[in-house]
Amino acid sequence: MARKKFRLRIIKRLFNLLLLLAMFLGGGLLPPTFAHIKAANSIVQSVPNTQNLAEQGRKFYEASRFADAVGMWQQALPAFKASGDVLRQAMTLGNLSLAYQQLGQWVEAEGAIAQSLNLLKTSPNINTKERSQILAQVLDIQGRLQLALAKPEDALNTWRQASVIYTQINDNNALINNRINQTQAMQALGLYRQAQKTLTEIAQLLQNQPNSTLKVMGLRSLGNVLATIGDLETSRQILQQSLEIAKAMRDPQALGDVLLSLGNTASALQDTQAAIKFYQQASNAATSPMTRVQAQVNQLRLLLDTKQWKPFYALSSQIQTQLTDLPLNRTVIYARINFAESLMKLASEKGLGSRGQGVGGEMTSFSPSYPSVLRTSAQLLSTAVQQAKSLQDQRTESYALGTLGKVYEQTQQLSDAQNLTQQALLIAQAVDAKDIAYRWQWQLGRLLKAKGDTTGAIAAYTGAVNHLQALRSDLVAVNPAVKFSFREEVEPVYRQLVDLLLQSPGNTQLSSENIEKASETIELLQVAELDNFFRNTCLNARLSSKKAEPTAAAIYPFMLPDRLEVILQLPQKRWLHYTTPVGEKEVQSTVDQLRENLPKPHTLRQVQSLSQKIYDWLIRPAEAALAESKTPNLVFVLDGGLRNIPMPALYDGKQYLVEKYSIALTPGLQLIEPKPLQKKLKAIAAGLSESRSGFSALPNVKLELEKIRSQIPSSILINQEFTSKALQNRINSLPFPVVHLATHGQFSSKAEDTFIVAWDDRIFVKEFNTLVRTIEQNRPEAIELLILSACQTAAGDKRAALGIAGVAFQAGARSTIASLWNLDDESTAVLMSQFYQELANKKLTKAEALRRAQLALLQNPKYKRPRFWAPYVLLGNWL
Repeated sequence: MARKKFRLRIIKRLFNLLLLLAMFLGGGLLPPTFAHIKAANSIVQSVPNTQNLAEQGRKFYEASRFADAVGMWQQALPAFKASGDVLRQAMTLGNLSLAYQQLGQWVEAEGAIAQSLNLLKTSPNINTKERSQILAQVLDIQGRLQLALAKPEDALNTWRQASVIYTQINDNNALINNRINQTQAMQALGLYRQAQKTLTEIAQLLQNQPNSTLKVMGLRSLGNVLATIGDLETSRQILQQSLEIAKAMRDPQALGDVLLSLGNTASALQDTQAAIKFYQQASNAATSPMTRVQAQVNQLRLLLDTKQWKPFYALSSQIQTQLTDLPLNRTVIYARINFAESLMKLASEKGLGSRGQGVGGEMTSFSPSYPSVLRTSAQLLSTAVQQAKSLQDQRTESYALGTLGKVYEQTQQLSDAQNLTQQALLIAQAVDAKDIAYRWQWQLGRLLKAKGDTTGAIAAYTGAVNHLQALRSDLVAVNPAVKFSFREEVEPVYRQLVDLLLQSPGNTQLSSENIEKASETIELLQVAELDNFFRNTCLNARLSSKKAEPTAAAIYPFMLPDRLEVILQLPQKRWLHYTTPVGEKEVQSTVDQLRENLPKPHTLRQVQSLSQKIYDWLIRPAEAALAESKTPNLVFVLDGGLRNIPMPALYDGKQYLVEKYSIALTPGLQLIEPKPLQKKLKAIAAGLSESRSGFSALPNVKLELEKIRSQIPSSILINQEFTSKALQNRINSLPFPVVHLATHGQFSSKAEDTFIVAWDDRIFVKEFNTLVRTIEQNRPEAIELLILSACQTAAGDKRAALGIAGVAFQAGARSTIASLWNLDDESTAVLMSQFYQELANKKLTKAEALRRAQLALLQNPKYKRPRFWAPYVLLGNWL
């Protein structure tokens, strides 16, 4: 009995050390192992060397030397088994699973965790609380493994089992960490409201905790997760709280870690100067050389981006000196790789290391004036490859090899670059590291293209795109050392594949297969842009097979650096393709001028001239084919800045496009299942005529809502009545197929800057799915038509109209009509009244009803200028 009580006290001491066990998946915290037992009881004394092995394994793991950790724990296991110490066996197997996960050895990771769970569930005579605590933590590790293997539903169920145990044994600290993990699985499953609710509850629980190092780490972990899912402002607020507690605790390492996270969040917010400051403070505060070098390489990247050359050169020399003195582990290898990447970018921007100059030879000390920066990068990366091999860390080895291949690509040593890239790709595929495998397929595609192997290049690019599609839900939450920039490292893969597919070899005609594949790639890019907009895969449930619509022609304009490509899909799936030799800069300049002039009162001549220019690029080459097809509907899948201008206003010299066709926009036909409006028309119409949230009054809104009420049965919310809660209650009380919002709003390429204004507050795009009963478009209660009549695109944002698609899909609306600019004018009320009158005609599609309403204004001398009738665009289902 005395021995049992003593052992129980030891186990309690053990779990006092295990408060940090639960895994922090967001933002780069290494999932902790089980802490070791320092007790001197009879069991430990019988296997002192074994306990030392387990402790050495833990130290190797925390130093990111995962293969060495595996070796130590594998040696310890037989002795724990021989002594009958089931708890230590189970914990060691859990630790092994963690290390195997870090090494990408998934089969071994699954085997270890299965053995651990089997031991805990089948071994008799174990104290219930001891067993429960270890079982919960092993389940946490299993959940992490399941999420990594793209089994988010299994991960969520496993973590929920663990949370039940934590609740039963009153382990609130572990429960908080467990629930943070659950939100990762919820995000992957599309349970965004549930994840947000859980994160809010976690934040409140942490606020109620006394100040401690644990609370600092908990808040930091929460802040990192919030940054991962794109809630950057809240992330900054939570991390700032963590920072204040770390300062009060006088814990320099915790302070450095939090400052590093704040730098990452500020960088994601594009607050570059604040990020640089945070990284500098993190470097100064941290006692860990690993945290210090991470902060420094991140700071160096931003100094390069902002062309702050003097501090860049000084910090580069400092980093290079430090790297030689740091212990060997994964963190240091990634710091070495990231440092080399910054030097490569420097060479590219400053013209150092001229193309064609080899990268062989001895390494010289870093000197910005010496044209061997690429040689220095190559040496850094060669060392990283050897270090990763010595650690048996295949994932890191692949990343180092592929980046070294990129150096050789930069110096035009294509055969060497291809050899290194293929090695890196094989290793990445072996450990199923899709987040880096796609990079090497993309790189291989570029190399094959440079060598004139178009067929091989297309195959490599296609592999890269397929990997990106498989990564959709994970792209923002992969290894934090592998930073992703959508504009630099994801979007170009799609664009360059389209470029290759639409190149005519020897002026021969393109195959229909290549044209169709290019159109599909364009649609995949559109979906990827929306994923990036929301920082989640909100469209997973909406993707369907692409079906040809017999009454519509689909037009895909696509801007490339040297030309404008247009793909036209006619009814019965006939494909046409035409190219205009006008570069992206000229197209964008023309679009910007047109967008600037359209809302102005006295610019008709300029508007018609500019819109005719764009008509000549997009439509004129297809006029005969469109006329022959007799299609009444045009559906545009627009690229880039073209989204910011209304297609109905394109001018052929005599007529506007709206005079010949009904027009709709879509991010892709695979997102749309065209269905006619079947319900009896009823609307919720809400609006603000008075000034709110810094926006001016809209006195014509009252007239607009009155005209809607006169056309169809309507439930009206005006001014003080129009709160976000009242709108939600009204929508959820009865099925209203039409929701009409006449209020200020802004569309932006950033979710955090896309909103509409209610009386009580702004409603941001990510909150739209809380306003409706469901976001599934195929449910009977989904919104048939959402109208946003007084919004506008953000000034100076070339991709602002992306926010329209964001609002539409977040609200779950089958069709959305939105204004690209806001005119508080009686014309809006006139157009909307005419639209509802036309929509009441059951034989008309929504696109045709909008067209007729626009024509009614166009034919009215008072409103014939495009500024009055052109801002309204229909997105989604046009029937």
